Amino acid sequence: MALLEIRNLNAGVGEKQILKDFSFDIEPGKVYAIMGPNGSGKSTLSNVIAGNPAYQVSGGQMFFKGKDLLSLKPDERANEGIFLGFQYPVEIDGVSYAQFLKQALTSKQKYLGEKPLDAVGYIKRLKVRAQALGVSDEMLKRSVNVGFSGGEKKRMETLQMAFLEPDFCILDEMDSGLDVDALKTVADGVNLMRSENRSFLLITHYERLLDLIEPDVIYIMVDGHIVDKGDKSLARKLEEKGYADYK
Repeated sequence: MALLEIRNLNAGVGEKQILKDFSFDIEPGKVYAIMGPNGSGKSTLSNVIAGNPAYQVSGGQMFFKGKDLLSLKPDERANEGIFLGFQYPVEIDGVSYAQFLKQALTSKQKYLGEKPLDAVGYIKRLKVRAQALGVSDEMLKRSVNVGFSGGEKKRMETLQMAFLEPDFCILDEMDSGLDVDALKTVADGVNLMRSENRSFLLITHYERLLDLIEPDVIYIMVDGHIVDKGDKSLARKLEEKGYADYK
């Protein structure tokens, strides 16, 4: 069974329809990439899957692990195992990253009916994942994303993803504004998380990300729907020719 199934999805903002009869499946354990020109609907897709209330669904179906995704609130979708990495992570002044992660994990465990980790278990889990990503204790004490560089924000967001262990990770232009070293650090974190049960959807404009996180399938999205798919060679073609063949 597919991890995520989308069938004939129509969605947009206000009167503007952006996704048009959009359909695809996400299989467990695979990495997918979506590429396309600006305005093609890539970020809209990620927000609709996550349940952003600014986007309205006017038709179609979405199922996640067999559950009707459209019937779930944004926090329920997150607790079910959907993670959305933002292009521009938000700042939360006055809340440390350590506090934020503890609250997020506790909320998920409560939703799933699991016993919350005790203080020792929480600290051990956080330390292991932070050390793997080169996140210092000082960074964990700082307010969420306040005063962080672009690379630090993406590193901390990768830590959040690793700490919560979602089943499906959507990374919306995680390479935006990152230098080579920062991008490699984040990509290494993603590659460490790859498993037979966890899937990723990478939304990007650039082949360089796909050199570091090799996808199983690349989709090309234009005007709100999929127009082509292939392997990594498709990304090289786009680097050379752009989207002229799809207009």
